[in-house]
Amino acid sequence: MMYIKRDGTVYWFKDSKARKNMLKLKRNPRRLKWTRRYEKGGIK
Repeated sequence: MMYIKRDGTVYWFKDSKARKNMLKLKRNPRRLKWTRRYEKGGIK
């Protein structure tokens, strides 16, 4: 699923769960284990 912000930034989401977590709930993908951007050991 592709989402384009007003400033032209393009986001690709696997499903609506990922889209809602990032855009609606404002969660950081680096803190969620099920995301590709998760950082083991926490954010530095």
